[in-house]
Amino acid sequence: MAQEITGKRRLRSQDWFDNPDHIDMAALYLERFMNYGVTPEELRSGKPVIGIAQSGSDLTPCNRVHVELVKRVRDGIRDAGGIPIEFPTHPIFENCKRPTAALDRNLAYLGLVEILYGYPLDGVVLTTGCDKTTPSALMAASTVDIPAIVLSGGPMLDGYHEGDLVGSGTVIWRMRRKYGAGEITREEFLEAALESAPSVGHCNTMGTASTMNAMAEALGMSLTGCGAIPAAYRERGQMAYRTGRRAVELVIEDIKPSDILTRESFLNAVRVNSAIGGSTNAQPHLAAMAQHAGVELKEEDWQVHGYDIPLLANVQPAGKWLGEKYHRAGGTPAIMWELLQAGKLDGNCRTVTGKTMGENLEGRQSTDRDVILPYDAPLKERAGFLVLKGNLFNFAIMKTSVISDEFRQRYLSEPGNEGVFQGKSVVFDGSEDYHARINDPSLDIDERTILVIRGAGPLGWPGSAEVVNMQPPDALLKRGITSLPTIGDGRQSGTADSPSILNASPESAAGGGLAWLRSGDIIRIDFNRGECNMLVPDEEIARRKADGIPPVPADATPWQRIYRKSVTQLSDGAILEGAADFRRIAEKMPRHNH
Repeated sequence: MAQEITGKRRLRSQDWFDNPDHIDMAALYLERFMNYGVTPEELRSGKPVIGIAQSGSDLTPCNRVHVELVKRVRDGIRDAGGIPIEFPTHPIFENCKRPTAALDRNLAYLGLVEILYGYPLDGVVLTTGCDKTTPSALMAASTVDIPAIVLSGGPMLDGYHEGDLVGSGTVIWRMRRKYGAGEITREEFLEAALESAPSVGHCNTMGTASTMNAMAEALGMSLTGCGAIPAAYRERGQMAYRTGRRAVELVIEDIKPSDILTRESFLNAVRVNSAIGGSTNAQPHLAAMAQHAGVELKEEDWQVHGYDIPLLANVQPAGKWLGEKYHRAGGTPAIMWELLQAGKLDGNCRTVTGKTMGENLEGRQSTDRDVILPYDAPLKERAGFLVLKGNLFNFAIMKTSVISDEFRQRYLSEPGNEGVFQGKSVVFDGSEDYHARINDPSLDIDERTILVIRGAGPLGWPGSAEVVNMQPPDALLKRGITSLPTIGDGRQSGTADSPSILNASPESAAGGGLAWLRSGDIIRIDFNRGECNMLVPDEEIARRKADGIPPVPADATPWQRIYRKSVTQLSDGAILEGAADFRRIAEKMPRHNH
């Protein structure tokens, strides 16, 4: 049977279950699988054993659809001649995990690497959904390098509150501004927020979850059209079945992540992220995935290849609509079709379909031009991340697709000095400090103030927290000023509409420039030159360094200590130091256990 399926190539799982040189070990490996009814004929048949990395659970509501969805994956694997084996992955739930789910991405990665390497799996279906489940899965798939394919769970259905669309996350940031301005009550705040979650699935905005599943598709690691199908749609179950079938075929054809994840595919993803108005979290996640894939993705690539890409997806938070309408308009394939026609996408990249990206996108033009706009008539001309550097940090990004006309007029439109802003800083050490003091009148925060938060990076938080999208004090909100320039060494929710400068690296806790900033210092931001500097003499900065790095919370768990001792900065993907040295480890079989 094995030769009928894969020719003369022996499958990895046969070294466990059908090893004539170690019949004692084969017996040991087979024996306990029998206790729930699996037959020795199945496991010794030479059929591909396909793992299903189950990310859904009661602790991960965004991914919980997979608890049922994997039944269709199993059907597809069986019908294609494979054997499904489902196993759990470490839960990751962005909204609920404290101090931040960013800690869990690398932990989930480590666990999945050990499973894919140490167990008798020939291929794997990676179930994804919530923000970090996608990068952790693809990081592990690259490290081990067995045939792998991504199945996302899909976004929730569109949410409505009093007849208006309310997007997950986005509505919370909007409602907290209204609450701060005294326009709504607590109950009205909660009601609007809760109505943004009307069904199974992850964020229905173009938050980090939708972004990262679009990135999996742009990289060529999921079937065409997979990323945007709402979780509640029948097409999601159909996609699950086809993904299961394709997982078996990938093993037969011996197509691995290393065949697909190239520099060209990552540059495709950078461009797609700009066109969809994707999350700023895509930067550290793509950087992490690229390193584990052995691909050079440079910091300046976000500027060189992504900045000038126009915004084509009219989806919140940068646009109007939500995920359900985005899917009906053609989803990410329609976005990529526009980029391909404009010569901004490499159509020769290989994908898990077995075809090139260009072949996958044939006939994928959108028919709804209110949701997905033509390349030459976009929502915004330039929608990529602006890369900044200066004496406050060596690297940071700003999401330009969410710069409102009001924000641009107030801060970036001074005649003769367009694109340049200068203001007084008010510095907060962590979100607790921000919440405690933001309404303190002695801070004298006005519309020319720049809010700065530090201690929010991988080392400082730890894990890097989504706290940079700080809102103005209530006094300004009541005057109609809904946003101020913000800077931080942490991250920002992908559902936020704040044009923050974030992911600053090195962070304050690593001795970056934010550590030496003081409230009252003047900061100059020059978008034209890509610079952000505190206007403080070098000798004064040197004097301040004698005060030491601002304190951060102590380690609260063993993992936090391990994480802090080994994590890199957000500019490098916040991966574990040395982990990217391990690639294609499945090429060498693990040692027997007896």
